[in-house]
Amino acid sequence: MHVKFDRDTCVGMFQCVAEWDAFEKDLNDGKADLEGSTEEEDDLFVVDVPDGEEFDAKFAARVCPVDAIEVYDDDGEQVV
Repeated sequence: MHVKFDRDTCVGMFQCVAEWDAFEKDLNDGKADLEGSTEEEDDLFVVDVPDGEEFDAKFAARVCPVDAIEVYDDDGEQVV
């Protein structure tokens, strides 16, 4: 399972930070950062979800008010 995070779309509500420890507040930019991620394209970050953190990753995506977070299963199908 992996997460794609569109940082450009992020509006800094930080609800993801409350739901999954992989997200951190960047108060300088007013946006979240996805710890351990790699930048796939401009402001599009990707990270594999560690075992046992799948629920938290999915919940972080569900609470994002601007849908900046997408979760994909191992087959590449979007689940959130």
